[in-house]
Amino acid sequence: MNYKETIAYLYDTLPMFSRIGAAAYKKDLTNTIALCEILDNPHEKFKSIHIAGTNGKGSTSHMLAAVLQTAGYKTGLYTSPHLKDFRERIKVNGEMCEQSFIVDFVEKIKPHIETIQPSFFEITVAMAFEYFALQKVDVAVIEVGLGGRLDSTNVIAPEISVITNIGWDHMNLLGNTLEQIAYEKAGIIKENIPVVVGEFLPETKSVFEKVAAVKNAQLIFAQEKRYAIEWKYDHHKLLATVVDKHNDEHEEYALDLTGIYQTKNLVTVLEALQLLQTKGWNISDKQIKEALSKTKKLTGLHGRWELIHENPAVILDVGHNEDGIKQIVEQLELSTYNQLHIIIGMVKDKAVEKVLSLLPKFASYYFTKAQIPRALPENELAQRATAIGLQGKEFPEVNLALTEVLTHAHKDDLILVCGSVFLVGEVAP
Repeated sequence: MNYKETIAYLYDTLPMFSRIGAAAYKKDLTNTIALCEILDNPHEKFKSIHIAGTNGKGSTSHMLAAVLQTAGYKTGLYTSPHLKDFRERIKVNGEMCEQSFIVDFVEKIKPHIETIQPSFFEITVAMAFEYFALQKVDVAVIEVGLGGRLDSTNVIAPEISVITNIGWDHMNLLGNTLEQIAYEKAGIIKENIPVVVGEFLPETKSVFEKVAAVKNAQLIFAQEKRYAIEWKYDHHKLLATVVDKHNDEHEEYALDLTGIYQTKNLVTVLEALQLLQTKGWNISDKQIKEALSKTKKLTGLHGRWELIHENPAVILDVGHNEDGIKQIVEQLELSTYNQLHIIIGMVKDKAVEKVLSLLPKFASYYFTKAQIPRALPENELAQRATAIGLQGKEFPEVNLALTEVLTHAHKDDLILVCGSVFLVGEVAP
């Protein structure tokens, strides 16, 4: 098979969560362990950092990877899902893995697929581990796919674990209370391996404390150590001042990830980096600042309050759950524009009404869908939105909606595309 045929084989043969949802989720690590054993346990051949959380884990993973590679470490980065190209999931020093590697890997593992019957995600995790081992990376930043405890990535023994936050998402798989969701995320905490938790709530803090105590793992709550006190925009950068609570030192950081919610991720990243420094990793404060100012350039991250067009402004944001949309709304309240246009598409298994109820009623809406089976049809999304007071038009495809808006929008308007990672992926540059 050539590369195109190989990718088609993976999509068509293996259960894929992004397409079919919960039916593709394997609730144990058996398949991943079996695949790794076939490959001679590649995940044991490099150091790693494990990142979980409801929101922010993608940005946090990319920030950490940017800093590590700037500090001179050959750095792997595994994230999901991808926006445009499957190979976005597996990178070394910001470069996607080669097409030839994917073809060869699938050819090698194909005889075992029938007996193991892995999911798409289980195969991609094993593929990433194999690539990082072959590339002899110094460290790999590994983003959890879903949850933590039963996620396919949870076979690694990392240097540190990071949990960004806990919010409402994937309740059908992770639990119907924040405590239950926190317990699943806390499943990445390993015996004697320190963990940084970014944000916590009273009902989730005790969950982390209990799990860390059982695992004898050092537990650090980033928001108890430092906080961002002010921010401003300057030349397409977010300038944020962070205070260290221990010594009251103030440091300013310039981020090329410009969403205001990145200040929360920044605090988590800085705490994780300090922990790595205490463990002997050679990372300077100068390298941290340099890397954070160009994370997108170093790692190729897209879709986080990303400006892709000016006059009118077109913003892409992958926010798709309750907490993600709350952060988008907070950003909108800080933005200046003439008229607000929101192009939105969602998938069927999200808390659709809860998300829609958070959005501003004064905006003009354009209801659409991503081109995947899991997408909620645009007419159904429009009906559910109308029921709570959001008015707009329907479009079968996101770029048709965007073309329509651009035709009529004023140069001072703001156009936001959000609601689904897959929707944003169909617009992303």
